[in-house]
Amino acid sequence: MKRSPVVALFLVLPLIAGCASLIAPKVATEPAALKAGAYALDQNHASLLFKVDHLGYSSYVGRFEKLDATLDFDAADVSTAHVEAKIDIASLDVANDAFAQTLTGADWFDAAAFPEAIFKTTSIEKTGETQGRMTGDLTLHGVTAPVTLDVAFNGGAQDILRGGYVVGFSARGTISRKTFGVDRFEGIVGDEVEIDIEAEFVKR
Repeated sequence: MKRSPVVALFLVLPLIAGCASLIAPKVATEPAALKAGAYALDQNHASLLFKVDHLGYSSYVGRFEKLDATLDFDAADVSTAHVEAKIDIASLDVANDAFAQTLTGADWFDAAAFPEAIFKTTSIEKTGETQGRMTGDLTLHGVTAPVTLDVAFNGGAQDILRGGYVVGFSARGTISRKTFGVDRFEGIVGDEVEIDIEAEFVKR
C-alpha cells in the first residue's frame, strides 16, 4: 500500500532528528575547553560589525565581509596567546553598494591606498574564568595605534561537520576614527566607533 507524503514525513522526522543530534557538537564552556595549539579562522562563521553615531539620529552600522585571522594559544599561560587578523577594506558592506564605494574611496577609508587593516596582539590579560582583555596594534588607513578589546570565550568542541576542534569567541571594543585619520565630517559623525566581533576558529 502506498503511503501518503504526510505519513512518510512523520516516519522520516525521527530519523532526521536523530542525525541532527549526532552532528550537533557538545560545546563546553569551561576554560579547559580552550585547548592549546594553532587555530585558523573559519571565515564562513565570522563577522566584524561597527557602529558610529550618525548626526545624533541613530547608530550607523556596517560590516566587513572579508577577514582572516590566526590564533596561537597555550592553555598554561594565557598571556602568551597571539592573534593576528587582516580585514579587506574593499569588502565593506553597508547595504548600499554606491555608498559603500564612497566610504571605501579616498575621502574615507581609501581602500586603493590602504587595502588592508591589520591587527596584531601585544598583550592578553585574563579578567575572568572565560573572559579576557586583548590589546594589540591596529594598522588602519596607514596609521598604527593600540586598540583594546574585551573578549569572551564562548566554548569549544569537536566539530564533525568541519572535521576538527572548534572554539568560539566574541569581542567588543571602541576605537577613535580620528586617531586613524578617517575623520571626515568630524563633529557631525561621531568619533567613537564601536567594534563587535564574532569568530570561530578551527584547530590546525
